[in-house]
Amino acid sequence: MTRPASSVTGTPQTPQTPAAASGGAPTRRISGAVWAALAIVYVVWGSTYLGIAITVETMPPFLSAGARFALAGLLLAAIVAWRQGPAALKVTRAQLASAATVGLLLLLGGNSLVVLAETAIPSGLAALLVAIVPAWVVVLRRATGERPGAGAYAGVAIGLAGLAVLTLPGLSGDVRLWGVLIVIGATVSWSVGSFVSSRIPMPANPFAASAYEMVAGGIGCALVGLGRGEHLDFALSEVSTRSWVALAYLVVFGSLVAFTAYAWLLHSAPLSLVATYAYVNPVVAVLLGALVLSEPVTWPIALGGGIVVAAVCLIVSTERRG
Repeated sequence: MTRPASSVTGTPQTPQTPAAASGGAPTRRISGAVWAALAIVYVVWGSTYLGIAITVETMPPFLSAGARFALAGLLLAAIVAWRQGPAALKVTRAQLASAATVGLLLLLGGNSLVVLAETAIPSGLAALLVAIVPAWVVVLRRATGERPGAGAYAGVAIGLAGLAVLTLPGLSGDVRLWGVLIVIGATVSWSVGSFVSSRIPMPANPFAASAYEMVAGGIGCALVGLGRGEHLDFALSEVSTRSWVALAYLVVFGSLVAFTAYAWLLHSAPLSLVATYAYVNPVVAVLLGALVLSEPVTWPIALGGGIVVAAVCLIVSTERRG
């Protein structure tokens, strides 16, 4: 659920920067580079749920999330300073405070809660629950006076129905209900962070903004982990090799490679095409969870997931026509 929060808004939101031409412009040919970048976003972001599940096998949830985001943020800041010069990282106090707020909402309230939940529920189920984020954004827009189209409202209603079906495994005792509820809370926090990011003074450079967000979110996650006492029974010697590999994958590929591909896509591809990640990522996550971790795909997960994906597809298609 890690996403470039300043551009969209994880984990995990609908792009804010239009990349498509106006309705009267001729249709552009989609280049091979665009398809390659889109494939990265599809597969890598879809696979982060699997990476999280493997990481928390032997690492504490909040401390591992804190290490992931803080390290990724510092690496991104170093890359920005190297490629664009130190001046690209310059921000005002208001911009820094805004970036920190968004980072805490997205990464502490959003992503790290998903990490915690994946200690109790399958990674595929977590991904399908997270897919409901666009519906919450529509609700927030309506609450602040905006008027999304009828299709968006229909998508919200369908998405809530899918959410209800996805909750059935928890109600029946097949999975831990608290894990399901935590993911739902995470989607609300992520949606709020996504919503406010375009309404408060953020750093002008989206890469610098995301770097500050990740560092702030990482520090927040680490503090919560320490407050929960995760460090008391934790020993580095007990961390498995596969958990270390998964954490490194999340830092390098989930938070840096896919982010760069996504940020490039926002400026190089039609927005309607880029937005399709919102309903492809959960499918990738479910497939990987079943193949790698042998997570069961029960009928509530299959049916509820299909309903949620259909709802997100309806919302995205309605928004791109608006």
